Amino acid sequence: MKKHSVKVLLLRRQHLLILAALVLAGGIFYAASLPAAVSAVASQRQLPIYSVERPDQLCSISFDAAWGNEDTQALIDILGRYDVKATFFVVGDWAEKYPESAKALADAGHEVMSHSLHHDHYNSLSAQQIVADLNAANEKISAATGTVPTLIRCPYGEYDDHVIAAIRSIGMEPIQWDVDSLDWKDYDADTIYKRVTSQVGSGSIVLFHNAALHTPEALPAILEFLQSEGYTVVPISQLIYTGDYTIDHTGRQFPAEQ
Repeated sequence: MKKHSVKVLLLRRQHLLILAALVLAGGIFYAASLPAAVSAVASQRQLPIYSVERPDQLCSISFDAAWGNEDTQALIDILGRYDVKATFFVVGDWAEKYPESAKALADAGHEVMSHSLHHDHYNSLSAQQIVADLNAANEKISAATGTVPTLIRCPYGEYDDHVIAAIRSIGMEPIQWDVDSLDWKDYDADTIYKRVTSQVGSGSIVLFHNAALHTPEALPAILEFLQSEGYTVVPISQLIYTGDYTIDHTGRQFPAEQ
């Protein structure tokens, strides 16, 4: 009986050792494959374009126009003095309310793109509602400018995967920014200047607003700085890549070959 008990005990130990080895091997395999799994999930995240990897010193200046219109012509005049073309993201309702300003922007050579129809929170809308909103906004903007927008800046800068997927489903490109002037906080011109000039780089997209209190005062010095540093300011459609491209986890766009 003792020999039989010892034999059974040894067999049980062997089975336990085999089981432990299998568990350990499975754990090692899981740990080794986890980074790849995480990367696969991360790569599926839908991101707008925040900035662009450029071989040259190009950057873009953008303005959001949602409600006010006090300074639009002043901005057109300032940009004209420096021979700079910018991108204005306008709400469809704004274009309908101020069609002469929307047309003046387009006539001056600036891009007039979409900032939605009513400036609603896109995260709370379905994909179908987002597409309907975009199409309605594009109709109002194109009625004023003669050009259908191809770019969109989401209201409040808010988005999630379903928002970005809905935008790209109709061939539009969502655009964010990597340099925020925070002009909407009514900072003085010097503060706005320091914020922008300390953060801008090749491929940057700078965010301003058309009705911020001190933007017209800050803008000339910012444009002078950019030009003195060798930057060429172009509309966003000339900054981004429209063919095959990738976007990294920071929202920086790269051409596909890199």
